Amino acid sequence: QFNYTNIYICQFLQVGIGIFANTLLLFFHIFTLLVDHRPKPIDLIICHLALVHIMNLFTVLFMMSTDLFEILNLLNDFQCKALFCMIRVTRSLSMSTTCLPSTRQAIIVSPSTAWLARLKHKCTKYIFHSFVILWFLSLSLNSNCLLCTAAASNVTESNLLQVSKYCSLSRINSILRGLFFTFSLSRDVSFIGAMLLSSAYMVVLLSRHQRRCRHLHSTSLSSRVSPERRATQTVLLLVSFFEVMYCVDIIISFSSTLLWSYDPIILDVQKLVSNVYATVSALVLLSSDKRIKVSDIPVCLQVPLPFI
Repeated sequence: QFNYTNIYICQFLQVGIGIFANTLLLFFHIFTLLVDHRPKPIDLIICHLALVHIMNLFTVLFMMSTDLFEILNLLNDFQCKALFCMIRVTRSLSMSTTCLPSTRQAIIVSPSTAWLARLKHKCTKYIFHSFVILWFLSLSLNSNCLLCTAAASNVTESNLLQVSKYCSLSRINSILRGLFFTFSLSRDVSFIGAMLLSSAYMVVLLSRHQRRCRHLHSTSLSSRVSPERRATQTVLLLVSFFEVMYCVDIIISFSSTLLWSYDPIILDVQKLVSNVYATVSALVLLSSDKRIKVSDIPVCLQVPLPFI
């Protein structure tokens, strides 16, 4: 018999560590932006990513706290719609914000002879504008959850797909469902494609740089890791991990929606997979930033960063 207590403990532990790590990451980069006379654009991107993950994890924690629902009597459609919209929007923002440092780093590390070099100055100038566009896209493309989310007071109805103890999904018009699915798929393909292309480009540049280093006579120069290369490796690690978790999540979601049935174990596994990136990304960014002393980070949050 499957022990649900263990998986609930894992979920709460994952969310708790994620909230703490992202809060620490957010405060550090806010402090950096306020103190540094020439703040780096990547600090602003990481601030946005950490804030989005904090919002997502707090919403997930609220959804997991079923006793809180009963105490506050939050059983109507409005609360379910608001919570599901927040989860969808923040997950969409997590994907799009992860795409920003990937494409930006590919532009920065590109040689001066490449056509991407022309965008080096522009990619640091329109960071805030990018956030506004990403929020608009996420809110508009996830507005369908306002139509399909309902309180699970009538779970016996065959047209409801229960995804939590108190909230369910209902079927919507096939035309609207197809329209939202097409827009969401186009958005996901665009961002995932941009991350794949930029990652492949950075891998090629890193391999070329490594071959050139082999020709150097000084071992001290060849073994030194430049800040640009370290940042590139961190971005590659985050993007690779996100893409794997995204593929697993989308496979579970698509198959469950297609069959219109959610097995409780599969649903719990999907929750772990969906939220793990928000936790791991903060741990990787904390461990890889040389401005943060490793001794200042709690031992439970220290994650070794593998290099390519």
